[in-house]
Amino acid sequence: MGNVAKAFKNGLKGITGFLEPAERELLRSLIHDVISMLQPEERANQDPLAAMIGLDMDVREPSDRALKRLLPNVVKNDDGASLEFRQLTERSLRETKIGALRAAALDLDKDEIILSPEGARHWSMALNDVRLVLAERLDIQDEEDAEHVHLMQDWSQAEDVESYLALVYNFATWLQESLVQAMLQSLDSRA
Repeated sequence: MGNVAKAFKNGLKGITGFLEPAERELLRSLIHDVISMLQPEERANQDPLAAMIGLDMDVREPSDRALKRLLPNVVKNDDGASLEFRQLTERSLRETKIGALRAAALDLDKDEIILSPEGARHWSMALNDVRLVLAERLDIQDEEDAEHVHLMQDWSQAEDVESYLALVYNFATWLQESLVQAMLQSLDSRA
């Protein structure tokens, strides 16, 4: 039997975890998929000053539900206020998310992952965004939906895309939970 992922833990080297090559490739693929979703459209006649300060007057609410989960409206029941906020902040939010995803992807070159506090924050953000996309693709809307997805634990039972996505979602959830626990332990050990 080969190695399998080991939960993140806090130790003398920092926060460490272990992923086998297939798990790293899976995460790399998921991360790149989310990055491609978040890449803003390039516009030929974009105002350079507006781009430099992060203002995007052409931005619209995403039509893809998964992207909308990553970039939600911030003002309920007020599309105008949400659009105005989106125009002022979406570009920098996309860039922040893409930066965290790319940073996490760079750590996937080795079996053992050793994270600094900043690296752990990037990983936490990246795993959260991956999970949000997977949750939307699995149509997880409430606790009952999440419980149903968490019942899928055996890779040999993956018979269709939905069951495979459920397993991937559960793996990403487990990985993120172990990372958050290690981050909390790291904070406790510094206090």
